[in-house]
Amino acid sequence: MPSPHPGTVTDDRPAHADGVELIGQMAGSGYREPPALVRRADGQTLQLTPLLYLVLEAVDGSRSYDEVAAAVSTAYGRTVSADNVRRLVDDQLRPLGLVARADGSQPELKRSNPLLALRLKYAVTDPERTRRITDPFGRLFHPVVVTVALAAFAAVCWWVLFRKGLASATYEAFDKPALLLLVFAVTVLSAGFHEFGHAAAARYGGATPGVMGAGVYLVWPAFYTDVTDSYRLGRVGRVRTDLGGLYFNAIVAVAVAAIWWATRYDALLLVVATQVLQMVRQLTPLVRFDGYHVLADVTGVPDLFHRIKPTLLSAVPGRRTDPEAQALKPWARAVVTLWVLVVVPLLLFSFVTLVVALPRVLATAWVKVGEQAHALSVAVGAGELTEAAARVLALVAIAFPILATAVIIARLLRQAGTSVWRRTEGSPGRRALAGLLAVALAAGLAWAWWPHPGTYRPVRPYERGTVTDLTQLVSSSTASGLQAGVQGRASAVWPAGEPRATAEHPRLAMVLVPRAEPESGAGRPAAPAWVFPFDKPLAAAPGDTVAMAVNTTNGTVVYDVAMALVWVEDGAPALNRDEAFAAASCSGCAAVAVAFQVVLVVGQSHTDVPKALSTAVNYDCTGCLTYALAVQLFVTLDRPLDDAAAARLRQLWQQIADFGRRIDEVPLSELQHRLTQYEQQILEVVQPFVAQPGATGPTATGTATGVPTTSADATGTATSASSAVASPTASGASASTGPNEPAATTEPTSSPAPGTATPTAGPTTTTAGTPSTATSTAASTATATSSPTG
Repeated sequence: MPSPHPGTVTDDRPAHADGVELIGQMAGSGYREPPALVRRADGQTLQLTPLLYLVLEAVDGSRSYDEVAAAVSTAYGRTVSADNVRRLVDDQLRPLGLVARADGSQPELKRSNPLLALRLKYAVTDPERTRRITDPFGRLFHPVVVTVALAAFAAVCWWVLFRKGLASATYEAFDKPALLLLVFAVTVLSAGFHEFGHAAAARYGGATPGVMGAGVYLVWPAFYTDVTDSYRLGRVGRVRTDLGGLYFNAIVAVAVAAIWWATRYDALLLVVATQVLQMVRQLTPLVRFDGYHVLADVTGVPDLFHRIKPTLLSAVPGRRTDPEAQALKPWARAVVTLWVLVVVPLLLFSFVTLVVALPRVLATAWVKVGEQAHALSVAVGAGELTEAAARVLALVAIAFPILATAVIIARLLRQAGTSVWRRTEGSPGRRALAGLLAVALAAGLAWAWWPHPGTYRPVRPYERGTVTDLTQLVSSSTASGLQAGVQGRASAVWPAGEPRATAEHPRLAMVLVPRAEPESGAGRPAAPAWVFPFDKPLAAAPGDTVAMAVNTTNGTVVYDVAMALVWVEDGAPALNRDEAFAAASCSGCAAVAVAFQVVLVVGQSHTDVPKALSTAVNYDCTGCLTYALAVQLFVTLDRPLDDAAAARLRQLWQQIADFGRRIDEVPLSELQHRLTQYEQQILEVVQPFVAQPGATGPTATGTATGVPTTSADATGTATSASSAVASPTASGASASTGPNEPAATTEPTSSPAPGTATPTAGPTTTTAGTPSTATSTAASTATATSSPTG
């Protein structure tokens, strides 16, 4: 109820501040002693103890302190003096902005400023307009209408998600940008209609909704509705208000399904998916979405985030239970404690992830903004207005989260600094400790954001982005070592004047299939047809190490591993080639080639031209991945190894050979790191024998390329980081000899020490299964990536 005489006051007749509204005791409260609620003119709702509420209720501008004390004593059942009332008014109610000042002026309203609050709010309607707009929708909450609507929503979801599917809808939306814009517009409008649901539910229960508007929550724009008045309602009415928005999302999904039935535009079915995703997101109780308010209203604890501190303090062993935690009923306290134990670690983990991943997110956004800007200029130049509008939306969608993330981090640091500064006032020791912690935090941020090699690199489509990858990123700041490849394009050659084959008009063609020679061994399967529009890599010459994985079988994974230890002496030229070649032309498949070569030159060699090459090619591929890694270690020794060093090298090479035999168990993101570790171990063995300055010293080169198919225009893209973790997965099938050519390795040209380690080639295997990156459409062009280093 509003104040009868707001703002009129004399020295001994206090009055309410303007706009103060008494809501009353909260029904269905989770407190042992239910609090009373009061709403200020700025819309903020406060909880008061029963005594404070009685005092505020009696303060009406016409009563003196003695009269207020008499009224409060009667209602409270205990004697309250005028001095008690005066102290409560001066020390409690006026600082809260609920009672006008002694001179009659209005108090300064200090709002709470939680980190996870809606920001930049802009009111679109006033309470009266909100009431008029939402009144007609209250009829939708009749039990019969609710039952029919929810049954129709369940049927629509089952049909769209489990029968019809969203493939045709996605294709049509991206094929016709106008439909994609329509889906986007309907999704945005449905978010506003969601707020109508909250307001209509509050009206149906008997509460009066307040303003409706828009703001920014976390990193995205959001609509909002003030339904604080729903605290007048019981638990059922409050929960109905919380779920009213989700109910209206369900209505939108049913309405869109009906429009699809009339128009048969499959792209509209994407709106059903967006409504389901919005509902799932809104039900998350971790932040202030609808699920959070549902949990708060079910437990009867209005602001769960204010319970975090007392709950955590009460969990400290040997510490007395915080009075604020004891104020809750046992069952409500158990629920709130469980919520705190889940939310606090998740929020901390989310913030750490935000900080650690920010460099890569920035790099990705920079690349994508450039791509979208180029596409926008092309669309504008071609006069494609719908395409241009879609690109503008894409630019906004990329840029806005980055800006909002920066705002969140800045706001958190500012609030934390202000709070610590205020709490350590008057305590030099605590302030000094806080300063040291601030320096440590600044050092941590500098380490996480410092431009180390590979820190600011874009996210690649084949990367997993798992929690394990995050921990590896945190624990190691070294660069991955992958270098950007050189992209090229090969095209099929057709006779002059002949039309090219298309999917609609295929043409006969002759394909030469090589056959295995009889003496090559019975039972070995024939090599696959070479379907690629370019020649095979050159055959391995003496001293070369070549791994070639070629996959043309759908749903399989092919590995080819070649490892060799090569000795060069007596001044022989060192022209050793280390090459990994991976090619795929299939669906749901992968090809992985790994070549590891160690070249030890004893004495002087006047011609040293080592080469490390990696090539990954996709051609006419659907959902396929190719990955090639070539690592070469070239070391010049001034004398042969002694027996002890040779024995150590043999033992180490046996470990490397074992690693090669089970390399298909290692994620692709770890391969180069593991091989680099073996390089370091080899260098430790041969270091005493390395040539003195002036001779060719040890050099290590490594290239890696990985190509997942991502679009119909180009099936290959060069990678520049070894963190590509799209490792093919095998399931339910045993390994068999692969159809491609075995890796070529060489015997050492000479052995300077007895028992020198011999070259090792890992087996080529074809494994039935599904590679972890499989999202693309078929393409008819091939893109090769090659990264030579020497």
